[in-house]
Amino acid sequence: MKIPKEARKLSRSLFRSAFTDGRLDGAKVSAAVSQTIAAKPRYYLAALKNLHRLVRMELEKRHAVVESAEALDAAATARVEADLKARYGADITTEFRVNPDLLGGLRVKLGSDVWDGSVRARLDRLQESLSHA
Repeated sequence: MKIPKEARKLSRSLFRSAFTDGRLDGAKVSAAVSQTIAAKPRYYLAALKNLHRLVRMELEKRHAVVESAEALDAAATARVEADLKARYGADITTEFRVNPDLLGGLRVKLGSDVWDGSVRARLDRLQESLSHA
């Protein structure tokens, strides 16, 4: 959906104003939404939809989903969490899931970035390279 330039500009302004010390502040987001609804500027619904998209993407950048073929032990879980927090900041949240289709290794998704070190991904790449040879 194409968003009008005015709405995009308003949503970016609201998004930038919702940060405190470089982190998204839920209270500021709520206040910005409430003020926008009360003022009802032109294209405010499109601006609020875009603001929602921006906030969702920002929250996804702070949440890592780690998939493994089997449940990780406590030491491996702590090591993965420590590595992610060292690289992306202490406010990263992690979620661990079991996905038997991976066969082995890990797949980490953080926002729109995916690091796939699973056996399944390696086998798929090998199969693709053999089919093109």
